[in-house]
Amino acid sequence: MIIELEIKSLPQLAYDGTYIRNQLIKQLAVSPDEIKGYRPVRYSIDARKNPVYIIQRIKVAIGEELPEDRLTPLLYKPVKDARHRVAVVGFGPAGMFAALRLIELGIKPIVLERGFDVRTRRRDLKAVNRDHIVHPDSNYCFGEGGAGTYSDGKLYTRSTKRGDVSRIYDLLVHHGANPFIRVDAHPHIGTNKLPGVVQNIRERILEHGGEIYFGTRVVDFQISGDHVQGVLTQNYGLIEAEAVILATGHSARDIFELLYKRNIDIQLKPFALGVRVEHPQWLIDRIQYHGMERGEYLPAASYKLVHQAMGRGVYSFCMCPGGFIVPASTAQGEIVVNGMSPSKRDGKYANSGIVVEIRPEDVSDFKHHGPLAALRFQQSVERNVCKAGGNTQTAPAQRLVDFVNGKISTSLPSCSYIPGITSVSMDNVLPEFVTKRLKEGFKAFGKKMNGYLHEDALIIATESRTSSPVKIPRHSDTLMHPKIGGLFPSGEGAGYAGGIVSAALDGERVAEKVYEYLHSRY
Repeated sequence: MIIELEIKSLPQLAYDGTYIRNQLIKQLAVSPDEIKGYRPVRYSIDARKNPVYIIQRIKVAIGEELPEDRLTPLLYKPVKDARHRVAVVGFGPAGMFAALRLIELGIKPIVLERGFDVRTRRRDLKAVNRDHIVHPDSNYCFGEGGAGTYSDGKLYTRSTKRGDVSRIYDLLVHHGANPFIRVDAHPHIGTNKLPGVVQNIRERILEHGGEIYFGTRVVDFQISGDHVQGVLTQNYGLIEAEAVILATGHSARDIFELLYKRNIDIQLKPFALGVRVEHPQWLIDRIQYHGMERGEYLPAASYKLVHQAMGRGVYSFCMCPGGFIVPASTAQGEIVVNGMSPSKRDGKYANSGIVVEIRPEDVSDFKHHGPLAALRFQQSVERNVCKAGGNTQTAPAQRLVDFVNGKISTSLPSCSYIPGITSVSMDNVLPEFVTKRLKEGFKAFGKKMNGYLHEDALIIATESRTSSPVKIPRHSDTLMHPKIGGLFPSGEGAGYAGGIVSAALDGERVAEKVYEYLHSRY
């Protein structure tokens, strides 16, 4: 008999095998020799009260052997000489998993990535941090693995209706991720581990006959009648393909502009904009763990906050415990910040985006840009913030308590943002409707988390790439653009995902629809 049950234990006992086994014997009321094996299938933390507990859901075999816990098998085919070729534009999570799924389906992916491989990309990230030089095609948003490569690698998602989440976790483990992501309630990989996983996925695609071209920007679409025939690239000219998966991410403004110029339907999409807040990690630990010492058995504490301020949601986004803040701009003359954490989450600081919903009525001054109005608004805020910081990657910053109280910060605490910060009033650089709601939100968060409004808490602008400000429409059944046959928008940039796992799931779904399209057409 195989059953599942929960064990609730203090952190220091959660990893004690003898303790767990004794608890199983006690709960099941069986003799020790009747338990033939067990393994955890879910780990979570219950920090609602003091003391904090670890909750483990455990699969137990009684009187029979426990079946082996196997990963989803890899079923890739050689596709070097495959009949069908599909261009995959963008090598972030949606593009990567679309390419892998195409290979499983016997289709050759031709991956076109404007940025560089993970190793080369590090040089350009160093230039942003050290020299304030932003490479327009190789930065924290563009390059192998997309924005997710140099991020916390958060894998938690609610997108379970989009596909098999466990399959995505298994594929990541096959390519080097820690197997613990399969059971952790809030899994993550870590910015120090993700590049290796991404590189392994690349090698898998190449060894099975797929092609990947880095430093290759798509500048136009080859369209005949109402069907796409391929893409025109800056480096290699025309790349012919029977279908095109467009998985360029939320910051590929040139692609949105190209679609608009070519009269290929796109739509304005609401997004969110605000700041990134940073606290000492010990403070967040103390708040979330009710004053108790975290010790070696609990992870760096995180939080998730939301408040309705004047009819708008103000909420935390991409919370990074034990992490650091990075410059995520994609062009000179703009300031964008993001957060990330290493796998151990052992940094001194905790940071999170705190953002406000941006709706169509907020961007009315840009309505002459049509469906690009929200994008132009986003761009204008990033440029204004950059100007306030001195037209470098030095970011405007303010103590959180000073911002809430309407004071200029005469000094700033130390922080993790390497390019540096300068004291600026956020009221002077962010739209008023945003700062008013942020202030109300922060006050509410201070009541929910006693100590959140701390003297050493810092806000840095601008957290603005929360999601794409443009949506590329597609049919709900074919997942194909309604006007251009063979063009398949996918992932976060097209408006159909909100993180690594949801983008990966969407990439797989689109690849499957491409297979159906090709086999119905050819």
